[in-house]
Amino acid sequence: MNNQQSARVALLLAALLGSGLAWADEFDTRDTYRWYQEYLEVVKEGEKLFHSARGDNTVSCDQCHPNASNTHPETYPKFQKQLGKVAALHEMINWCIRNTAEGQDLAADDPDMIALQAYIAYERRGVKFDPGKH
Repeated sequence: MNNQQSARVALLLAALLGSGLAWADEFDTRDTYRWYQEYLEVVKEGEKLFHSARGDNTVSCDQCHPNASNTHPETYPKFQKQLGKVAALHEMINWCIRNTAEGQDLAADDPDMIALQAYIAYERRGVKFDPGKH
C-alpha cells in the first residue's frame, strides 16, 4: 500500500469513527431491563407449558423433569443416544414430546418451543456452559 492509499484509508477510518457510526447496537439500562422483562414473560409461558400435558396421554414434561431437572440445556448440542446423533436441545424436547407424551413435534422456531427452551435454560441459569458433556 502506497502513501496515498494509506492516507485514504486513514481518512476513511477517521470519518467513520468521527461520524458516530455505531459498530454495534447501542442500548442502555432501560433497554436491557425491558428486554429481560420480555424474556421473563417467555420463561413464564414456558413454565406453564412445561407443567401441562403435551400429548394424547396427558403426560407433562414435569412428570419426568420436576423444575426442569435432568434436562441440562447447558450441555447441548451433544450426542444424544435416543436420537443416535449430535442434537440440539429442541430435538430432544421433541423426542420427549413424541415418545413420552405421545404428542406432535414443534418446529424449532415455534413460540412454544422457544418458551420451553427459555424455561429450561432459566432453571439452569448460572450453570457453566459445557456443550457435549454427559
